[in-house]
Amino acid sequence: MSRKLPEKWQSSVKAVKAVQVAFDMDEKIQLSIRKQALEAGISPSEQIRDILGLPTNKRPKRPRLTVSLSPSDYDLLAEKYNLTADQQLEIKKKLMDDLIHYVEESLN
Repeated sequence: MSRKLPEKWQSSVKAVKAVQVAFDMDEKIQLSIRKQALEAGISPSEQIRDILGLPTNKRPKRPRLTVSLSPSDYDLLAEKYNLTADQQLEIKKKLMDDLIHYVEESLN
């Protein structure tokens, strides 16, 4: 029995078929590629595609910083900010404030 893929998912078929390739290379080479990508305002993946002559988007779809937080991380941060672990939005706001403060301090 063959089921048709919902229309809203059909644009994702190519992405699902793509294969991620990891490169183990000298740290200096990796750092250089990352720096070039940062200076160009693109992701390291897009920089590699550009170097290899593959089509690129030139801009990340969602240019933002990310961090993965476990439930125990939320527990620690909640304690740090005098909040409860389920107040994730408030914790995120405090994290952003800390990051902004960190950068401002490092520039002085």
